[in-house]
Amino acid sequence: MANKNMKQQVMNGIRDKVLTLDTMNQSVKNIEYAVRGPILLRAMELERELQQGVKKPFTEIIRANIGDAQAMGQKPITFMRQVLALCQYPDLLSSPSFPEDAKKRAMRILQSCEGHSTGSYSASAGIQMIREDVARYIEHRDGGIASDPDNIFLSTGASSAIMAVLNLLVSGKGKTRTGVMIPIPQYPLYSATLAEFDAVQINYYLNEEHYWGLDVAELQRALEQAKAHCQPQVLCVINPGNPTGQVLSRENIEAVIRFAYEEHLFLMADEVYQDNVYAEGSQFHSFKKVLMEMGSPYAQQLQLASFHSCSKGYMGECGFRGGYTEVVNMDPAVKQQMLKFQSVRLCPPVLGQILIDIVTNPPQPGEPSYQQFQQEKKAILARLAEKAQLTEKILNKQPGIHCNPVQGAMYSFPRIQLPPKALQRAKELGQPADMFFCIQLLEETGICVVPGSGFGQKDGTYHFRMTILPPLEKLKILLEKLNQFYAKFTQEYS
Repeated sequence: MANKNMKQQVMNGIRDKVLTLDTMNQSVKNIEYAVRGPILLRAMELERELQQGVKKPFTEIIRANIGDAQAMGQKPITFMRQVLALCQYPDLLSSPSFPEDAKKRAMRILQSCEGHSTGSYSASAGIQMIREDVARYIEHRDGGIASDPDNIFLSTGASSAIMAVLNLLVSGKGKTRTGVMIPIPQYPLYSATLAEFDAVQINYYLNEEHYWGLDVAELQRALEQAKAHCQPQVLCVINPGNPTGQVLSRENIEAVIRFAYEEHLFLMADEVYQDNVYAEGSQFHSFKKVLMEMGSPYAQQLQLASFHSCSKGYMGECGFRGGYTEVVNMDPAVKQQMLKFQSVRLCPPVLGQILIDIVTNPPQPGEPSYQQFQQEKKAILARLAEKAQLTEKILNKQPGIHCNPVQGAMYSFPRIQLPPKALQRAKELGQPADMFFCIQLLEETGICVVPGSGFGQKDGTYHFRMTILPPLEKLKILLEKLNQFYAKFTQEYS
């Protein structure tokens, strides 16, 4: 029998490859991640063509596809880079070029590192001193509500923490498979992770007509519908929203917590944009704070994991991959399993951990770096607020485009009307209609945005997601060009 199999595998002296598209893990094959999908690949090709002198109707690619602030020209916060430099190269501690509080901070961090070096592994859950600083930050943020460092897990950005918690939650086969409720539109990390873990994605739709609001009646509809084919166990909420930019009110958060408690769901709160709130009347409320203030039985029984990162906010330090999760009411035995899972990956990047420490323990009043740190932070957030308003204002000038207020985060998710001929042409090409629009936009203007179909949207509606991160003058040009292209595109296909 073995000889027969060998003969089947060997034809003309050539053996079949062990790993092919047919033999590979099909769950991985099912993963899609629109933010770095075919549009970005084409944008990179166009960049290479421009460098080679190929003539295009534009001179540069403007990447508005991903929330990477420093790639869009945002300067790093000085104090953060000073502390990182000192930790990386301690000989600089004797240099007069660095302020004393940066030196003290670096020495404190180095003393907590194994061998007093950032090149060593840390504990799997992260450096203990940094976990304690994170817990103090959460207590301060939430008005004194206690936070236990043992409930803090540092991570490789928020993404790895989200994947780790989902990995703990997903189980079952067939109708007993874990169902995970995610908002639509959603950040593709969620759909990609659920595809990888072979979990059931339960879509609940945000209400575009009400500024992308989260409606509990819609949560109920999605849950009841899903019970026929899976075991709903998890509710994911992104606040402030990505890609939609909405900020949940306290009343809304309370309603979501009551729903999760009554339906016996584990609640995951993605709060990486908590510093990015711009709209007048909007305010960030952490799920942990609201949960604890709601009291019994919610505070004692609802299980929650919340996530934060140094990639977003005013920091924009995407490349260092620093993040954390705080777990609430988690079974101690499961917490040990989470630590075991972290241990397999050894530890999060130490430099990312250091940045999380600075985010959660910034310069204090009276310290040499305090004033500059505050000025830089406020200036970045003020510019983002200005760009959020500008994006809404300019896009809404164009008939056929509707952009809700960008209350928070770093993106707008405008709805576009597409004429029947464009829908037909997209169908002929085998592309979603908004993908067809975004590809044409890229080819003619050099503007790289992501089609709404990559995030999910109601049937019959079309959107795209773009960041508000380009410098103000470049953003104005981008928006005006986008409007002009849309007018030309709709005329061409009308």
